[in-house]
This record gives sequence, structure tokens and C-alpha cells, in this order.
Amino acid sequence: MNVFSSFRNNTMLALDTIRAHKLRSLLTMLGVIIGTGTIIGVGSILTGFDGAVTNVLKSFGPNTIIVSRTPAFRTGDLTPEQRARKQFTYESASGLRENCGSCALVSAMMFPNHGPIVTKYKGNAVYQTRLQGVEESYARTGQIDMDQGRFFSDFEDRHHAPVAVIGADVVKGLFGEENPIGKKINSDGLELEVVGTMHRPSASFFDQSDNRVFLPFSSMMKKYPNARDMALIVTASDGMLPQAMDEVRTMLRIQRHVRPNKPDDFSMSTAEQMVEQFRQITAMTFMVMIVLSSIGLLVGGIGVMNIMLVSVTERTREIGIRKAIGAKRIDIIFQFLLEAAVLTGLGGLVGLVLGWGIAMASKLVFTSLPTTVPAWAATLGIVVSVGVGLFFGIWPANKAAKLDPVTALRYE
Repeated sequence: MNVFSSFRNNTMLALDTIRAHKLRSLLTMLGVIIGTGTIIGVGSILTGFDGAVTNVLKSFGPNTIIVSRTPAFRTGDLTPEQRARKQFTYESASGLRENCGSCALVSAMMFPNHGPIVTKYKGNAVYQTRLQGVEESYARTGQIDMDQGRFFSDFEDRHHAPVAVIGADVVKGLFGEENPIGKKINSDGLELEVVGTMHRPSASFFDQSDNRVFLPFSSMMKKYPNARDMALIVTASDGMLPQAMDEVRTMLRIQRHVRPNKPDDFSMSTAEQMVEQFRQITAMTFMVMIVLSSIGLLVGGIGVMNIMLVSVTERTREIGIRKAIGAKRIDIIFQFLLEAAVLTGLGGLVGLVLGWGIAMASKLVFTSLPTTVPAWAATLGIVVSVGVGLFFGIWPANKAAKLDPVTALRYE
């Protein structure tokens, strides 16, 4: 009970001291507020960003392998070696489809050799259209969620049929409430009949517009005979992802005449690999955030130490009286450490509100970003802020405890 009473009394004394010097206390807490707010705000943004991107990457499916000339997920510019790599050909997809025993599906995907693409219907237009040529098998890779109509058939693909399957925002931008099935659209000068529409992907980067326009692979090759930008979407049989990756790698190295002592001249990525690569980036970002936040906390800690030293000088006579009536050295240390901890703890609470405000403002800007203040960020912010007060309060508290009571009582 004595310990509890001492803690309560010293806490009330600390709060009285803060109320008596409001402006000084606010300026002292400013560094702690900024540091804690940064930890919580950026932590919540990173957590939401991680969740959004991870959902997008995992939407490719656990058995999907993306094979491309250059890395599907990269953080910097291409190297000279990557820029010099040979493009894939349709024969690459055909060879995998015929000879890969662990591969359930193989679909070639081709992109136009220029952009942006404009898609029109009557007086309406959608800019920045993502025109892609894919095979019928792409609809069975788990990447497509059909809304109306159907996906084009293998027969239509083999016969260069001028048909298209369009994304949700293309439907909205071109047709509004009108039924798009059977209507003719013009995409980059190519007249296409809409045979199906797609739902917006359940996971996307920051409300990315669903401006997809898929047409048969053969139609794409006919429209863009010089296009060479191609990727292969491979779906492994259940439980055979490692074997499929080995088979695909071996066959592509043979097709592309890669010597045994040379590295792959292509990139293979799975959802798990891309998630891991992304999290390496967010880990670096988090470390930078910690360093920047530490600067604010260091400034706040120095301010706390300075104010506590001033407080010790101002209350020298009070310390002498406490010691004269029996207060021990540990009591004086506890009193001043608690005052420092209360001061920075309040700064941490204000920083928590500031960080929450940053998270909510980010959510207004990026409406699909699930920015919520994670419990670990809130806990870390409060614990660190209190820890700063305890650490930087040690010297002033120790100085107060060492005061000679007789000298302190004579202090004016």
C-alpha cells in the first residue's frame, strides 16, 4: 500500500508540475510527440500498404508461376544484362504446354509495343487502357472473375477473332448502364466485339482502375506483328509447384540455349517470392522510419533532461525539506524519474493521436489502403516515449538525490 500511495502521490505531483508550466511542458514534449506520431503514423501506413500489396500478389494464386524476360517485381532499373535478354516467343509457351508434366496450364500473354492505348465506343473514351493478348487457358488460371457474357474460346483464338473481354472501369466509362455484350468498341484502331465483362479484382493497388481489355493472343499478334513483349503464365498441378519450376527452368534454358555455367536469362516468380521481395523493401523502409523517429525522440529526450535539470534547481529547497523529514535517496530518484516518465508518456499519448490522424488522412487519400493503427505500433510508441523519459531523467534524478540536505535547505 505504501508503494502504491507513493506512486499515486508522485504521479499527482508530476501532473501538478506539468499544469504549472504548460507551455514549457508542451515544448519539452514536442520532440517526443513528433517521434511517437511518426512511428505510429508510418507504421500504420506500412501495415496497410503491406496488406494491400500482399493481397494483390497472392491473388495470382499459390500455384502460379510468372515467367518473364525481366523480373516481374523489381525495385530498381534494369541491368545491362537484363535489357539484352532475348524476348520470349509463342513457341516457348507451346513447348512448355506440350512437355511440362507438372504444368496444368500454360498461357502466353502479349503486350502492345507502345502506349497509352485509347478505347472508344461512340462518343465515349477510356484512356490508359491496358490492352493484352491472352490465350483461352488464361481464363482458367484464377486471374479472371467473369461478370457478364463469357471469355473467348480457343476456336476464336486460333481464328484471330476480333472479340474482347473488358474490365469493370472500361464498362463504366464506355457504356454506363447500357449492356455492353455484343457491342463494338475501338481499341487503338482495332474494332472488337465485346463478348464478356469482368469484375474488378478483389485486391488492387490503391484503387487502381480496372482498365483491362483482353483479346485473343492470335488477334494481338495480327494487330501488332512487331510486338515482342511477352510473358508466360504457368499454373502448376496441385502440390507440384517446385517440380513445375524445375521443369520450366530446364526447358527454357534448353530453348534459349543457355550454357550450363551461365545464369538464367529470364525471370521466374511466384506469389510467395514476390511477397518476400516486397517485405524486404518494407523492412528497409521501416528501418529508415525508426532512424528518423529516433532523431525526434533524441531531441525530445534532451529537452526532457534539460527541463528536469532546471526543475531540480528550482526545487532544491523542496528536496532539502523532503530529505530532512526522512526521504531516502531512492525516494528522490523515484520522484524525478516518475515526473520525467509522466511528461514523455503524455507526449506519447498525444503522439498516438497524431499518428492516428496521419493514418486516417492517408485512408482518405488512398481509400483502398486499410490503414489501421496496429497494436504493436501504439504499444511501441507509448513504451518508447516512457523509456525516453526514464533514460534521460536518470541524470537529473541522480543529481537531485545527491543534494546535501543542509546545503539544499540554505538554497535561495
